Amino acid sequence: MSERKVALITGASEGLGVEFARVFAARGHDLALVARRQDKLEALADEIAGRGRPRPLVIALDLAPPEAPQRLREALAAAGASVEYLVNNAGYGLNGAFADLPAEDQTAMVDLNCRALTALTRLFLPDLERHRGGLLNVASIAAFAPGPGMAVYYASKAYVLSLTEALAEELRPAGVRVSALCPGPVLTGFQSRAGMGGSFQTPPGVASARETVEAGYAGLMAGRRVVVPGVVNQALAAGMAWIPHGISLPQLAARQAKRRPQGSK
Repeated sequence: MSERKVALITGASEGLGVEFARVFAARGHDLALVARRQDKLEALADEIAGRGRPRPLVIALDLAPPEAPQRLREALAAAGASVEYLVNNAGYGLNGAFADLPAEDQTAMVDLNCRALTALTRLFLPDLERHRGGLLNVASIAAFAPGPGMAVYYASKAYVLSLTEALAEELRPAGVRVSALCPGPVLTGFQSRAGMGGSFQTPPGVASARETVEAGYAGLMAGRRVVVPGVVNQALAAGMAWIPHGISLPQLAARQAKRRPQGSK
């Protein structure tokens, strides 16, 4: 059986993950889709196959447990697949004060946003080098500043950005393209999971989910180390990076508090 080179997309059952699958498939890539929800993954695979593309591999798996990356590798090997492109999109945030959110929920966020991403990157690095492929890690404009009210999430995305920029330099001689995609506040399932209620709206001018993913794909293929989609997001990222923290932190804390449902801490 010949080797099946795939673009492996994590968190592929909703939001940016779905758009990543559509964009990579439209560009001619064979796919492997990973998320917890089997039904949503199967529906997405059917949609892509219905457009005349090869039906993606579907692997229903929670990536947070320590053994999950190895299980994913074994599933791909059993299907005769190797990873040419890795899109580390799986992750989530929690809105609330650090002292008010359950410790186990916050450490689970670190497990998925940081540990699993790191483990998957290291595990599939030999494939990426062999195929001279690419690594796209989804960070956030939250990576550019501390975030009171979502402290662990912001910190986790700062880790993703730092790691990705370092790997871009390390892997450049091997011909592996490495990019960090830093979306702004895109309306996806993220807000519901984060506990922001139903009132969240994407600010005017902020790149949509599809525009965000298109920019991430183009940036990866061009070998851009950091991709911030859209001029509004670029302005937000620049402001977060350069405004003194003594000024920005109270504003960020107030903004996150407004996004919580009434009655929550």
